[in-house]
Amino acid sequence: MPYKQIAIALIFLLNFSGITVFANTKSPNKEEVTQLAKEANKQMKAGNFEKSLIQSRLALTYAIALKDDNLIATTYNTIAANFDQLSEYEKAFFYYNKGLTHANKTNNDVLKNWINNNLGNIYCFDKKQYEKGIYYYKKSLQYSTKTHDSAEIVFTKLNLTWAYFDIGRFEEGFPHLKYINKHHKKHGDESTIVALNMLNGMYHSYKNDTQKASFFFQNAIKLGTEGNEKSDLSYSHHEYSKFLFKNGDYENAYMNLAIYNQLTTQLNNEEKLNKANVAGINLEIDEYKREIDKIGNDYKTKEYLLIQEQSRNKKIVIIIILLLLFFFFLFYIFSENSKLKQKNKIKDIQSQLQQNTINASINGQELERKKIASFLHDNISALLSSAGLHLNAFTSQNNTNAEEIIKTKTILEEAHDQIRDLSHELMPTLLARFGLFYALEDLCEKNSNSVIQFKYYIVVPSKTRYNEDFEMKMYFIIMELLNNIIKHSSATQANLTIQENNKSLKINIEDNGKGFDTDKFYIVEGFGINQIKARINNLKGTIAIHSKLNLGTIVAIEVPITYQKKTTTPVFPSQ
Repeated sequence: MPYKQIAIALIFLLNFSGITVFANTKSPNKEEVTQLAKEANKQMKAGNFEKSLIQSRLALTYAIALKDDNLIATTYNTIAANFDQLSEYEKAFFYYNKGLTHANKTNNDVLKNWINNNLGNIYCFDKKQYEKGIYYYKKSLQYSTKTHDSAEIVFTKLNLTWAYFDIGRFEEGFPHLKYINKHHKKHGDESTIVALNMLNGMYHSYKNDTQKASFFFQNAIKLGTEGNEKSDLSYSHHEYSKFLFKNGDYENAYMNLAIYNQLTTQLNNEEKLNKANVAGINLEIDEYKREIDKIGNDYKTKEYLLIQEQSRNKKIVIIIILLLLFFFFLFYIFSENSKLKQKNKIKDIQSQLQQNTINASINGQELERKKIASFLHDNISALLSSAGLHLNAFTSQNNTNAEEIIKTKTILEEAHDQIRDLSHELMPTLLARFGLFYALEDLCEKNSNSVIQFKYYIVVPSKTRYNEDFEMKMYFIIMELLNNIIKHSSATQANLTIQENNKSLKINIEDNGKGFDTDKFYIVEGFGINQIKARINNLKGTIAIHSKLNLGTIVAIEVPITYQKKTTTPVFPSQ
């Protein structure tokens, strides 16, 4: 049966029964459903169980639609309470549990207190499962204590006392009884006064205080007879009969037991009558229950599907966000990488410009060195030689040995020697005439002395010649490295080794000096290494420097050889 038809049928039944409900079939709001639930509870307290159940069922349907756990728990509690009053304890138990499930999702501690207490009643007095009943009573007591409801505290402690005494655990129940005796007058209820007197009688019977026990039992029976609580009066006669039997008063014990049996029979008959009266109601209500439970299940299914869909949508959104973040991250990395490449490119260009500047400066220096050496040798030295010849001719013709002329000849010879030495230093004669290897051998020999010895090892024929420019550059690179050894290493021996390998010239320079820390090499001044590296880079070669403190230094150079294109003539004439 569709949801709308069920609602219309329920409304028709309620109106037919004289109960006013909503005039239209539109789903009511929360306030209207709350009012309907209150009306159902009111009908239950008035004993109109049929009307209460129909109203509470309808309220439950709307509460489920509103997804309001508090309203759902309240209506379940009312439905359960109706069945509890009709002695349908299994149904009451079922709905109390459903109500507690929803109540636990709310902050309604008052409702939690009621439901836990009612479950405790069913466990203790119907199912006879006292441990579970005591558990729920204690839960109820926690909530009533939390809400500071003194009347509920007294009521729950009364139930706890009864449960403990019913299974003979008097010492555990006595603290609760003591609390009730102290606070019942102020916070208790007249409906519980019979039970309180009976419990006091039971405790004093347990303590063998017959006088007090008899007083409380008789008081409980008197108050029960004056009131309408047949159930409490029945229990009072039963407990009093056990007390009398225990103390040997068998006649009165049997008399009270007979009254208990009579009252119990009346209560059972009333219960059967109630069940007969509500049999038709139960059939109708069971039909509504199935339909409404179906609606509830449909709502749960839809809610579950909605939650699943929301979960899928949430996952999709998270995946999209993660993908966007991933692509943004990739874009950022790409952008930063491009910037880094651009910066590195600029650095490379700047480095190349700097390298080109250094190379141009070095090439310029070497060209100037060559030009100056050539100019000094070919011009200044020649002029000085010519001046000396003319002076010698003059002295021979005039047969004079004037002191001034002798000094002039000496000055001219000294100037000629110095210019020649300077010229050879700028461009060694051996390098120009005989090549790199003879020049290096001569360089090692000249730099050797009593302090340091330079050993020269070569596995290439000494007469081998390379490109003149290549030889000149390699000569001055090696000369600068040997000068560094002399100036900075404090070495006593150094080895210069030269060999060819795959059209490359391999040069090793090793000394036994004090060495240095290569990690701090950049702070060492005066080595001229940057210019040496620049020269080697200009020749497309490599240089590696290995050094340790007090263990000497090894410099390894490898440069591609530039061979002679044609035979060159010496730059200088022999002297």
